[in-house]
Amino acid sequence: MTSFEETKQLLENSTFYYIITTNMEGRYTYVNNCYNEAFRDIHGCIVGQPYEVTMHSDDCKVCEEVALQCFTNPACTFPATIRKHDGKGGYLITQWEYKAILDEDGNPAGMFCLGYDITDYTAYHEQLQDAKSLLQEISFYQSHVVRRPLANIMGLAKVLENMPLDQNVRNICKMLIENSLQLDAVIKEAAARQLVD
Repeated sequence: MTSFEETKQLLENSTFYYIITTNMEGRYTYVNNCYNEAFRDIHGCIVGQPYEVTMHSDDCKVCEEVALQCFTNPACTFPATIRKHDGKGGYLITQWEYKAILDEDGNPAGMFCLGYDITDYTAYHEQLQDAKSLLQEISFYQSHVVRRPLANIMGLAKVLENMPLDQNVRNICKMLIENSLQLDAVIKEAAARQLVD
């Protein structure tokens, strides 16, 4: 219990981390200033209220499952991702570490949770995934749709190059082949870079 008290003191005024504790009835027994600031205007005084008041109802099951893991393995911490009401009809996405609180006799006494807001991170992650999907689509398009007609152009230019032509047309064929090879190399390089990323 001492380490929980020390952690609570250390992060009482954190601007980044949330700290909460609940009793065995699932009611808040402590919230640090960061958590209080984030949710007080939405829910009023949080201490004494049931833990589920701040969260999406579907996430209550997550809390129950993680709490069971904590009490089954009290030496360990367990992660949970929980959506919290933002007061605007939406949700903040929060990431937590849960740890069982035991009394002096080793019996379950409550839950200690350390968390933070990952809403922006999640949004950026989704944007990155969308960008990667787009790049993969472009890479496929380049390597399959663009390269096929490019290969045809290169082949036709080589056929022309071997025909009896005046020097001017022969030079044009040579430039056409060189530029086609350069474009093909750029497309291959872009596709290779996409595979590495």
